[in-house]
Amino acid sequence: MSAAVRLTSLTEGQLIVYGGDQLCTVSADLAANFREGDRLVIVQQTGQLLHVPQAEHVLVAAAITKAADAFAMLTNVVDDQITDFYEQFARRLQDDDLFAPIAAANATDVRSAIERGSAVGRLRLSAAMRRDMIEGLRVWRDIGTRRSQRVSEIRHSQWTVEQWRDPLGVVGFVFEGRPNVFADATGVLRTGNTVVFRIGRDALGTARAIMEEAVQPALRMSGLPAGAVQLIDSVAHAAGWALFSDERLSLAVARGSGTAVAQLGAVARQHGVSVSLHGTGGAWLVAAASADADRFGLAVQHSLDRKVCNTLNVCCIVRSRVADLVPRFRAAVAAAAGSGAQPIVHELTADHPCLAHEWEWDAIPEVALLVVDDVAQAIQQCNRHSPRLVASLISDDAEEHEAFYFGIDAPFVGDGFTRWVDGQFALSQPELGLSNWQSGRLLARSAVLSGDSVHTVRTRARIDDAGMHR
Repeated sequence: MSAAVRLTSLTEGQLIVYGGDQLCTVSADLAANFREGDRLVIVQQTGQLLHVPQAEHVLVAAAITKAADAFAMLTNVVDDQITDFYEQFARRLQDDDLFAPIAAANATDVRSAIERGSAVGRLRLSAAMRRDMIEGLRVWRDIGTRRSQRVSEIRHSQWTVEQWRDPLGVVGFVFEGRPNVFADATGVLRTGNTVVFRIGRDALGTARAIMEEAVQPALRMSGLPAGAVQLIDSVAHAAGWALFSDERLSLAVARGSGTAVAQLGAVARQHGVSVSLHGTGGAWLVAAASADADRFGLAVQHSLDRKVCNTLNVCCIVRSRVADLVPRFRAAVAAAAGSGAQPIVHELTADHPCLAHEWEWDAIPEVALLVVDDVAQAIQQCNRHSPRLVASLISDDAEEHEAFYFGIDAPFVGDGFTRWVDGQFALSQPELGLSNWQSGRLLARSAVLSGDSVHTVRTRARIDDAGMHR
């Protein structure tokens, strides 16, 4: 067995093995920029070579060390302190004077994003977003403890076996540029976990301000360890790769674009880190032959109020209702766009490649329309082309709804507008993200990941008879 040799340099054209039997080559740019102390992450699924500079690795490793130390310290914290953290955090967001620096930082982020040509719909920390963050934090405040709960007990004649739901560890997040993720991510503290996260370039200034003005003071005032919430202060994608390749993470959560999320998930998996991915979305809505036109129109309009993963992406209308429902569909899309706006409707045919495309828009809706022979064809098209996230059927036929539910391969199924799919809106718990079934159904958990979901199960034995043996 040969001894390990540390990589200190790369040369242009150098061959790198990946996937067991495939080769990729080092580019001129990678070779020129790689320095001793840097790290190379090879994505085994694709052969992508990801360069992690030493500075990014050191920054991330230090943050994870602080979070790991804080996780151990949380065992000595009482639940009331965690409750107080959420209240202190919420109060500081609610106080106009304390919120002013956060608002100023967000305004700067928005201006900068606009100058770079980025969409700002999710970045702008509006009054509604601020209110939702405060509400989410107080939901966590009011939820009872989720640390160390006994979930089962099996009594034997000489001993007892108990199963306990206990904290998982350090949770790593990579979020797109959305300021409201703090209310989501800090939810893991309720279950006794700690968090390290990287946020997109667009919202990093806002994130710094929230940490300085709200999170860190709330941690101090509640007596929680300072390392319990860590922000990686870096705009480099390499910081995300370094985070997800650290085996000390108990769970890696990624939200953002489908391609970036898939890459991060691959990095985490090949380093033995469990993942929860929240990338490609886009809801499908189907109008059956018996669909009520008014209900259908309202479902379309209220599914297009803003662009997120549960926004209507593809609408299927059965051929027998084209004459009345297609005009109703177009009118509803126009109503969602608002006066004077020109929404984009793509009329597609069955198995068109764009049925698998998630339409990304900021202010004016963009959506696809597919005419199908019947609901069965709509199910087949959705299962083949969608990310398998949200599906809704407008029909007055109860048996058709049952067939739709069991036939559609999606975790979220409804009978009206699609935007109901949200942890806080539907389940009264702030969500960390929604998982689609694009890579298959999830094992033993809901597609809604919340702070309440982040736990492990431990088994504890209590032996009454010291002489017991097998």
